[in-house]
Amino acid sequence: MGDRWVVVGAARTGRPVHVRRSPSRKDRQPPNAVRPRFVPDSGEVTHRDHERSGGSRSARGYPAPVATSPGADPAVVGPYLASALGDERWRSVGIELIAAGMSNLTYVVTPEGGAAEDAVILRRPPTGAVLATAHDMAREHRVISALGPTPVPVPRTLHLCTDTGVLGAPFYVMERVVGLHVIDRIPDGYADGPDQRRAIGDGLVDVLADLHSVDPVAVGLGDFGRPEGFMARQVRRWTQQWEATRDRDRPGLDALAARLAETVPATQRHGIVHGDFRLDNCLLDPEVPGRVRAVLDWEMSTLGDPLADLGMLHVYWPQAGERSVAGQSTVTALEGFPTRAEVAARYAERSGLDLSDLSWYVGFAYFKFAAIVAGIVARSAAGAMAGKDTAGYADRIDPCVERGRAALDDGAI
Repeated sequence: MGDRWVVVGAARTGRPVHVRRSPSRKDRQPPNAVRPRFVPDSGEVTHRDHERSGGSRSARGYPAPVATSPGADPAVVGPYLASALGDERWRSVGIELIAAGMSNLTYVVTPEGGAAEDAVILRRPPTGAVLATAHDMAREHRVISALGPTPVPVPRTLHLCTDTGVLGAPFYVMERVVGLHVIDRIPDGYADGPDQRRAIGDGLVDVLADLHSVDPVAVGLGDFGRPEGFMARQVRRWTQQWEATRDRDRPGLDALAARLAETVPATQRHGIVHGDFRLDNCLLDPEVPGRVRAVLDWEMSTLGDPLADLGMLHVYWPQAGERSVAGQSTVTALEGFPTRAEVAARYAERSGLDLSDLSWYVGFAYFKFAAIVAGIVARSAAGAMAGKDTAGYADRIDPCVERGRAALDDGAI
């Protein structure tokens, strides 16, 4: 068999990282990881995908992994992990910041002399001031740990540190899951046919429905949130987020917030809500299109209305003939991917929920997206985004507001 390239992903990678290795080498991955076919001993990044994409920026407009690792000093992380994990090979480590997440920071930590498959993932809040509860590492660690035994695919957690004296903020460590991280394109040779792309879309919907079917009490998350009045609080929370980080007067955004507050629908069922579920927050099985190997980025998770996740998934699901108004990937516009109406129909069938109010949840999702982007713009202006390029982000806010208005006024999903 000739060399095959796979994408090694963990959390939000700014660019897919293509690596190669001997097929006889064994992985040290969690049970829900996929064994990659080839990984080089050096774990070095190749430029094949970079050259095809025509530049060093990802679909969201920020750079590939940066050379420095602000917020995670190797001289501190290494000795700490050696003690916490009881393994001296971690005493000296290399750390790479993955410049993709626009909120929590994600690092690949590799022991000195180790190969790519020896790495683990470290997550911590962004450097600089942030809104209270927005970057709670203990909560993120808790929900991932709780979901480990369920059908929802998640990385296996290894350690949580709540001592802010170590890195200046809480952080946690999890094993690295290897899989395809699709951002702005599907790698050549993978899911080339429409049936396989349909399988990817259906697989994402099924995982979301599986998440929403988990009994929070049964997995120890009964007190993970306050589901009663969830959507009304969400509207208030993201309105406050917008007010705390507004870059300028935006009457349309203010009006959308007020309209949503006046028309909150009744929640049908409470469940675990991811808060940011979409294709590029998942890792796909390189061998089986449609199988999700891991769901990532749980920082917004809580107990609440499951349809909040479905509404946000619609925001991140452009379909054929549409342009991206807020920088979303257009992968789902490729032939074979289900339309948003088909996504909704499959979710309704699998979950048993009534989607007659879905347009409200889509309107809220665009509002939330606009508030998140406003927060990113504000943190970038304050120098708290660890080298990420946020140029043009402010221009994405108003188009989101218009899409949110259309959802409420016209039922557009």
